[in-house]
Amino acid sequence: MTQAPPHNTVGRSTVTPNTALSAEEIHAFAGLFARLAANVESVVLGKPQVVRLALTALLAEGHILLEDVPGVGKTTLARAVAASVQGQWRRIQFTPDLLPSDVTGVTIFNQATHGFEFHPGPVFANIVIADEINRASPKTQSSLLEVMEERKVTVDGIPHPVPRPFLVVATQNPVEMDGTYRLPEAQLDRFLMTLSMGYPDEAVEIDVLRGAAIGHSPEALPAVADTDTVAQLVALAQRVHVADPLLTYAVRLAAPTRTHPQVRVGVSPRGVIALTRAARAYALAAGRAYVVPEDFKALVEPVFAHRLLLSPDAQVRGVSALDVLTEVIEAVPVPAPAAP
Repeated sequence: MTQAPPHNTVGRSTVTPNTALSAEEIHAFAGLFARLAANVESVVLGKPQVVRLALTALLAEGHILLEDVPGVGKTTLARAVAASVQGQWRRIQFTPDLLPSDVTGVTIFNQATHGFEFHPGPVFANIVIADEINRASPKTQSSLLEVMEERKVTVDGIPHPVPRPFLVVATQNPVEMDGTYRLPEAQLDRFLMTLSMGYPDEAVEIDVLRGAAIGHSPEALPAVADTDTVAQLVALAQRVHVADPLLTYAVRLAAPTRTHPQVRVGVSPRGVIALTRAARAYALAAGRAYVVPEDFKALVEPVFAHRLLLSPDAQVRGVSALDVLTEVIEAVPVPAPAAP
């Protein structure tokens, strides 16, 4: 039995019975998502929305840029997600002397077999933590471009697919900029979301100290799912329905950023696709087989903000990407519900 959007939702469903999600599939996805979130939140305290967005990115097959000061739990979040899905994780400490081959791997001649062998780099994992990514040279940063977009690494003309699911969690410190290289727009555009952990409040920080004292760590987390289950969840999220009026709404949220007087570079078509993919996973986690405008509104900031390149005048005036997006959301009309 399939579940179609109710009559008061936006647009009319055009999903065929063969692709529509069943009530059992919706319940299973939402239930497992909730258990994954609870598991991660047991070590990432006081950040339920950040955890929810991180899992949304994982199930939307996107990547995350964590931009925050050191010591607020960025790496802990990535490790907790990896432990919860029994995924293999690798951490790459980006430094100015790091080479592209240190990330992707290298082909070495084997004298015993008289042939070349590919030795995979740390990028061959389910979850890759790119720590302080902006400290590496642009050449090394660019080594992630192909694998983030196509899930494969090409070395000496031979493609090597990475494991699935595949999630890059990159971190950068926005305060200490000495010795760093700004991420280019092409690389920023490949991140599905930019998230910020922020400082915990007093009560949560006390709980963090209690957990640290008794040795709570991501490695001690029980696995809630495995990578095969995650692949099934990804497939389910891709079947969530987005009505045509909402597709138009997503495009109209991006279009004003391309002509806004305080923006030099607006949201690309890849950004609109990212918003739609994330909205599907976000909606299904809430127990719906269809997207509503509120899903887009909840995701516009983490998905769009890092894709905006503000004009010099806007930067001098202290205008932020969030200010621009807030203005856009208020100006773009929400599609009216379809008539029964």
